[in-house]
Amino acid sequence: MSDHSINAEKYWQANLRLILGSLVVWALASYGCAILLRPMLSGIHIGGTDLGFWFAQQGSILVFIALTFFYAWRMNKLDEEFGLQE
Repeated sequence: MSDHSINAEKYWQANLRLILGSLVVWALASYGCAILLRPMLSGIHIGGTDLGFWFAQQGSILVFIALTFFYAWRMNKLDEEFGLQE
């Protein structure tokens, strides 16, 4: 294999790890905290309501927005690392 294809494979593997990690965090926030862990989080109050309800209504959306910015920032760093910046 050429040096270019090895570099492209490493870039793609790093991208997939980033995507997988982001999806796991988002699933834990939206499905885990809002649905599965809701009974455990019901005793913790935030903003006048319990934490499980907050995650279901606002928290998972805020986590998704934060992950979007994190992904863009991290991809820019990966692009610089592999010499693919715009």
